[in-house]
Amino acid sequence: TISFEYEGKEMTNPLRTSFLGKDLDTPLVLASGVMDISYSGMLRCAEAGAGMITTKSLTYEKRKGHKGPVVAEYLGGFINSMGLCNPGIEEGLKEIDEFKLRSEVPVIVSVFAADAEGFCKLIPYVNSSKADFIELNLSCPNVADEFGVPLASSVSAVKEIVTAVAAESNLPFIAKLSPNTYNVTQIAEMAINCGASAVNLINTLGPGMIIDINARKPVISSKFGGVSGYAVKPIAVKLVYETYHKLKCPIIGTGGAATGEDVIEFLLAGSAVVGVGTAVYYRGVEVFTVMKQEIINYLEKNSFPGINEVLPIE
Repeated sequence: TISFEYEGKEMTNPLRTSFLGKDLDTPLVLASGVMDISYSGMLRCAEAGAGMITTKSLTYEKRKGHKGPVVAEYLGGFINSMGLCNPGIEEGLKEIDEFKLRSEVPVIVSVFAADAEGFCKLIPYVNSSKADFIELNLSCPNVADEFGVPLASSVSAVKEIVTAVAAESNLPFIAKLSPNTYNVTQIAEMAINCGASAVNLINTLGPGMIIDINARKPVISSKFGGVSGYAVKPIAVKLVYETYHKLKCPIIGTGGAATGEDVIEFLLAGSAVVGVGTAVYYRGVEVFTVMKQEIINYLEKNSFPGINEVLPIE
């Protein structure tokens, strides 16, 4: 828990906020897929200032993922094609339970499957864990060649999956949606109407491609990868803004946030909290500590007593 002192008196944490009924020390959320699934990695992020932790996407069976290299950097960010490597739902949840023995920071368990039946097979495991929320990864582009277009590109697929999960889940759940469709806000509306408590906007763009001109071949082994990083932030902010103003639902704004000022921008667009992903690659888990101070500096400069006074613009 963060504490602040002014003239020797402890003050209320100006970054304290809430999400779906859970109190958070900061609005910063570790995005899915950035750290490994170990409880120690999650604990490092929580201690650095992440107000909430999202796990790597867990599948029913263990997945090795794609053969490396799976990540490549370019001037505006990264492309990646990890292939959803994870230890499987049972082993992954053991790490969550270990983490919760050491921290009160809320945990979002991300899950991925190919269809509604597959998602519903995962939900009872999470119901029995110490997780606080579930995130449905409906938008991963890295397995499109295996399962077709991202599930979040289809209104009917989102309706079927979210409706089925709503009947099984004992926990509030979040639908993570893809920007790779023209009707993101319509799909978000369907997710909320069918039982999701919140949406996460956005997952990676693309897929994209980077070619090594000296080797004359693609930089990553699977040729194509999801595009993330600072270059995608304006798209994420725009989609958060449109979705918030149509639905007024809780939103995790994710995509290119690397500074405290970026967090403020997402909050002004309508995010309740903000996912931090690529910035952890750039600057390590210490980026949470830096971003906390940058947010506090903004609040002080603009005479806001706390983060909850930074309201969405019209």
